[in-house]
Amino acid sequence: MTSEQTHVHGYTAEKSSHLKRLRRIEGQIRGLQRMVEEDKYCIDILTQVSAATKALQSFSLELLEEHLSHCVVDAAKKGGPEADEKVREASDAIARLVRS
Repeated sequence: MTSEQTHVHGYTAEKSSHLKRLRRIEGQIRGLQRMVEEDKYCIDILTQVSAATKALQSFSLELLEEHLSHCVVDAAKKGGPEADEKVREASDAIARLVRS
């Protein structure tokens, strides 16, 4: 077993809930494909794109919160370079989310 397999991630406790949400989002994306295939009205497609985007943003924010409260806090308690790395990773992730 590798260290990656034994490490518990911040999202582990909510894994089944997250997977359920992601499957729902996947369904939304498939629905968008069908809408295009069926030549639906542009505004109707854009409305669904907005809904899927909001669902992904919501998921991202929840995952980020779990990362901060678990991975970053644990690393901060240990201190040293790992703590600095986790804070930098979180800052980079936040910057990516803000730009998206």
